[in-house]
Amino acid sequence: MRTLLYVPIIHTSADLGSLAKEVTQRGIKDLGEEIWKKHEETVLGFWNILMKYFDSIEVAGVKIYQDGMIANGEIGQKIVEEGVRSGSKNYEVISRLLQKGGVLVKTEDFHFVREERNRLLKITQATTIVGKLLWLIRYKLTKNSLLNKRDNFISKRVDETLNEGERGIIFIGAYHNIKHRLSGDIKIIEIKDSEKIRAYHKLLPFYHKYKDRIEELSRYILSEVKMHSER
Repeated sequence: MRTLLYVPIIHTSADLGSLAKEVTQRGIKDLGEEIWKKHEETVLGFWNILMKYFDSIEVAGVKIYQDGMIANGEIGQKIVEEGVRSGSKNYEVISRLLQKGGVLVKTEDFHFVREERNRLLKITQATTIVGKLLWLIRYKLTKNSLLNKRDNFISKRVDETLNEGERGIIFIGAYHNIKHRLSGDIKIIEIKDSEKIRAYHKLLPFYHKYKDRIEELSRYILSEVKMHSER
């Protein structure tokens, strides 16, 4: 039996690199500064909860997978270090796991990740409203196809590199959907409920309409880790 700890994640601004400023400005514009600040506090608290949990478990020899991770070895280590320097809580957690003996694994295809990043940059770099709208439409029309390609690649990488009797941890965005693509002999244990993390993402832009539900989900996100097995 192979075991995979499944961590659906919420990215901090530091994870977004050159997209961070645009995302923050849009968040403040759409939600207001107070609500956006609450969201950022929720995300930071979420990562602190994860850090506390992973600091408490033995991870020597555990395979570490991360969405967007296009390399392992020395290059992968440099990517993690650069992420930590930029303030990424995600990469800080991974760095601590590696220091405890975790093994970083190339998780994604460089070309797919670059394509996704380039499409998003086209939206943020457009200088007119019409330009932004056109690139946004193009992105929405193709994002599911690209996400599907990425998910197929990720699930294949896990299946190929997680050997019998081994444990792995995957940090993956809430909109990814790889669980049903993984081999049936991989036991999936969720660190947080993917559906609840995804619901928080989906409802946040409509905070004023779904305030009670979003605050309920926020409390769940900030609660201590209580794992449950998917299969």
